Formats: sequence, structure tokens, C-alpha cells
Amino acid sequence: MTTTETLRKQAMKYIKNADENSLRRVNAILEIDQCSNEWWKDNEFVAELDSRYEALESGDDQGVTIEDLKASIEKMKVKTHGK
Repeated sequence: MTTTETLRKQAMKYIKNADENSLRRVNAILEIDQCSNEWWKDNEFVAELDSRYEALESGDDQGVTIEDLKASIEKMKVKTHGK
């Protein structure tokens, strides 16, 4: 049995015995995977990426430095977890 066949068999066994919450998580993962595999076919998404890129290139959007991003993440951690 090939690796793919083994994985399919294991996945089907899991799905057959899974509760509703587990099935919802599996379904969400599959939907994310499907979307991530064909993002370039989504004209609205590509237009948004193009718009953001053009704004960065033109200077209309200054963007965020990695240092500012890290500081923002730390600030959110403190706000969320109190540390």
C-alpha cells in the first residue's frame, strides 16, 4: 500500500468515527487548503493584493516595520494575557 493509500485509509477511519466538532475542524482545514491552492484565480483577492502593493510602492501606504509589528504583537499579548 502506498503512502497516499495509507493516509486515505487512516483519514476515512478517523472521519467515520469522528464527532461533529471534529468533522467541522476537518472540514475547515479542507476549505482553507482549497482556498490557498487557488488564490490566484480569485480576481477580487488578486485585485486587493495589487491595490495594496501599488499603495506601498507609491508611498500612499507607509507599511509597518518588523520592529513595529513585533512591538504591536507584544502589546496585544499583554492586553490579552496580562503579562
